[in-house]
Amino acid sequence: MKTITLNPEELTSEGFRIFGDVISSDGDNFIIINDGYARKYTDLANIDTHIAEGMTAVHIFVAKQRQFPLQINMLEKHPFFSQAFIPRDKQPFIVVVAPPGDKPNSGQIKAFITDGEQGINYARGVWHFPLISLGNDNQFITIDRRHNGPGDTLEQCVIFPFDEVEINLRATS
Repeated sequence: MKTITLNPEELTSEGFRIFGDVISSDGDNFIIINDGYARKYTDLANIDTHIAEGMTAVHIFVAKQRQFPLQINMLEKHPFFSQAFIPRDKQPFIVVVAPPGDKPNSGQIKAFITDGEQGINYARGVWHFPLISLGNDNQFITIDRRHNGPGDTLEQCVIFPFDEVEINLRATS
């Protein structure tokens, strides 16, 4: 069995570009609004939920702390919508991703660690591991496609188990 060890790298917009968007108010790309009382950082993520008359939904996830090393035994993807995670607690979290495709390529899996204020938006079809919280009961605002019920025939989540490769994630690089 092949073994892969992932060491999270710093999350940057450039490094994460093929997987989606980094959501951050860093930098000076803002406009002044409300008579000078607020800065507006615009168009930080492409929220993609429109397939089959989808509707955008906002949720709060409360995540349990993961234990490390963490075995990455599967990846999932959402073929018809993007999915954003924005931390509410200013706590770093880790994302594990692979480029879109019919199945994830284990040689292209990457891990990123946020700075605690950055959020991420997985592009539609990007393979990813479920939320990896470094703290207990950390809260995340999540934006994705609302499941519209029995008439909604879209496959909301595709899961790919890793049977022939062992992938281990360390907590820090």
